[in-house]
Amino acid sequence: MAEISRRELMAAAAASAGLAASPAQAQDAPIGPLGLPIGSQVYPLRSMLGDFPAFVAKMAELGVTRLELCSPIGYGPGFASLSDGRRVRKILADHGMKSESSHFTMRELRTSHEKSIEWAQQVGITHMLTATLGDGNGGSMPTLDQVKRAAEEYNRIAAAAAKAGMRQGLHNEGFEISTVDGKRTYDLLFELLDPKLVKFQFQMSTVTAGFVAADYFQKYPGRFVSMHLQDVDMKAPPNAQEAQPGQRRRYPQVPLGKGSIDWVKTFRAARVGGVENYFVEQSWELTQQSVAYLKTLRV
Repeated sequence: MAEISRRELMAAAAASAGLAASPAQAQDAPIGPLGLPIGSQVYPLRSMLGDFPAFVAKMAELGVTRLELCSPIGYGPGFASLSDGRRVRKILADHGMKSESSHFTMRELRTSHEKSIEWAQQVGITHMLTATLGDGNGGSMPTLDQVKRAAEEYNRIAAAAAKAGMRQGLHNEGFEISTVDGKRTYDLLFELLDPKLVKFQFQMSTVTAGFVAADYFQKYPGRFVSMHLQDVDMKAPPNAQEAQPGQRRRYPQVPLGKGSIDWVKTFRAARVGGVENYFVEQSWELTQQSVAYLKTLRV
C-alpha cells in the first residue's frame, strides 16, 4: 500500500467530516523561530485591506498564519474593513489564520475602552497594544512628571483590560525611546508599569537609536509579549531627510537577515524575555522576503 502523506490524510479527514479544506488548512502551517507561527502587522499593508478576504488569502499564501490588526475604532477609515469583528474572525479562520493581537490608539483607550474590548473579543484578540504613551504626555520630549503620569494612566487602563481577560501591552516609539534626566524613558517605564498588568512589544528598528532587543530581553526577563520585526542596514548612509529632534536617524529598511540585526541572538534572548509572538512590520515587498527568511531560521 502506498504511503499516505500528512497532507493527504488531513484532506481525507476533512472530506469524511463533510468539510471543504481551504488551501491554507490543507497544508502544514509554516513555523518560524522558537517554533512559533509567523505573523505580520497590517499597518504597513493598510492600502491592501479594502478587500479583506483577498488580503487574508494573499497573506496565507505567503505563509503568514497570524495577523496583528489595528483597531478600526481608533485608526479610522483605512481600517473600516475590520469593523465587524465576527466577520474578521471568520475570514481569518477560513484561511487557517488567527489574530490574537491588535494595536489601539491611546485616545480610544481613554474614551472608548469598553467598546474596543468588545471588538477585540469578537475577533479573538487577547493582547491589546498601544504604540506609545506620548499622546498628551510630551510626545518624544517628555518630562519626568509626564512619564510618571503616563505610567499611572496606563496602569489604570491595563487593570480594566485585565478584568475583561485582556492583556495590555506597550510598543516603543518616540516617547519611549526619549531620555529624561539622563535616563531612558523606556527603562523608567519598566520600573513604573505594573509587571502583572502590562507587557512590552519591542520595535526592532529602534536599534538605530541604540535599543538592542537582545539586551532588553535579558535585562527584563518575562516582561515582553511580542516583537515587531524589521531589519535595517546601519552601514548604509542614513536617509537624506534627517529625523526631527528627539527622533532616531533613519537608515534604510531591508529584508530580515540582510541588515545589521543578529537574529539568532535576538530570538535566543526572546525566550528569556517571554516573547509569545512576532510580527513582520514592513512593506509588501520586504514582507515577502522577510517571511521567506523566517521560514528558514531555526533557533
